[in-house]
Amino acid sequence: MSNNVYLESKQRYEILDGLRGVAAMLVVCYHLFETYSKGPAEQVLNHSYLAVDFFFVLSGFVIGYAYDDRWDRMSMKNFFKRRLVRLHPMVIMGTIIGALFFYLGDCPQFRLIMQTPWWLMLLMMLLGFTMIPALTKWDIRGWSETNPLNGPTWSLMWEYLANILYAVFIRHFSKTGLKIFVFLSALLTINIAMNIDVLGILKFHAPYTMIGGWSVTPDQLYIGISRLLYPFFMGLLLSRMHKLIKVRAGFWWCSLMVAAVLVMPRLSSELWVNGIYESASILILFPLIVSMGAGSSVTGKSVKYCKFLGEISYPLYITHYPLIYMQMSWAAAHPNAPLGTVICVSASIFLLAIGIAYSSLKLYDLPVRDWLKKHWLMKDAIVKAN
Repeated sequence: MSNNVYLESKQRYEILDGLRGVAAMLVVCYHLFETYSKGPAEQVLNHSYLAVDFFFVLSGFVIGYAYDDRWDRMSMKNFFKRRLVRLHPMVIMGTIIGALFFYLGDCPQFRLIMQTPWWLMLLMMLLGFTMIPALTKWDIRGWSETNPLNGPTWSLMWEYLANILYAVFIRHFSKTGLKIFVFLSALLTINIAMNIDVLGILKFHAPYTMIGGWSVTPDQLYIGISRLLYPFFMGLLLSRMHKLIKVRAGFWWCSLMVAAVLVMPRLSSELWVNGIYESASILILFPLIVSMGAGSSVTGKSVKYCKFLGEISYPLYITHYPLIYMQMSWAAAHPNAPLGTVICVSASIFLLAIGIAYSSLKLYDLPVRDWLKKHWLMKDAIVKAN
């Protein structure tokens, strides 16, 4: 069969969409609290950075479900085009928002901002558009992020890599081969979480955590690939095994579980205890939650909640952080602000982040994706008749 056939989207797992939105909102809250945190151990919503690892499990499962049985009708080129249409418009929008707000984030924490000429900022914007990671010597903020205009783009860089690995290599793996690969990847997760560091390069890593992956330094690349491989390809394995768990009120139970994992405080002053917790969350709890979410059904008003949360999840995640940069700048300029003022500012930023995400979705992302589907994906394609 021709691989130029345009493939319509499959029916969605509505609960998984909703869970992605729950996790995205917790990420925003985590970043809002992080501005006032004295360190990882004292952070409110302490483990919400693990939402990235949860996103990877979700993505792997959805990729397997959406594409594993379509390779006889789809070329690799078409797969990559479909993934770009889904992900890249909001990568560009997040970078544009970061560029617009860049000079408003000046503070001692971001010492390089006012030293950055406008042309260099625009150059970083172009790099952000193409997902080319910025080298540390190109840093214009002070955090050595892969995209200094919009930090969370780092996880999309790894998401793109996972898609490449899947399409080029891992889709060919048998179920047994994939199980072996996932097992070996789990060892990488344990290696980071338990601070084993077999390569001896974790120089600036928060010990016994999975924090990291947002820079192109050797230790950050080491953490990033370790965070990617097990979650993403465990999700793929779940989709192939199709051993799903059905529970009543699945969306609410799964949401409660996700929230519990992500907001859990440090369980002990002993750092190794946190390493065990994060290992168990990634290796066991996240796949379990995805299996429950995919195996359960949703009815009534919960369908609308899942739809809204699913639609807003990616735009919210990829556009909120420029507002966090500004919050950090405001906090640095107002170190003695009353608690009530801090709460009002943080709540306003949260609501503004949701507003920007929803507006970006409706006014930009959906129209752009529809245009690209019509004029790029479906060009020279045969519309499949059902």
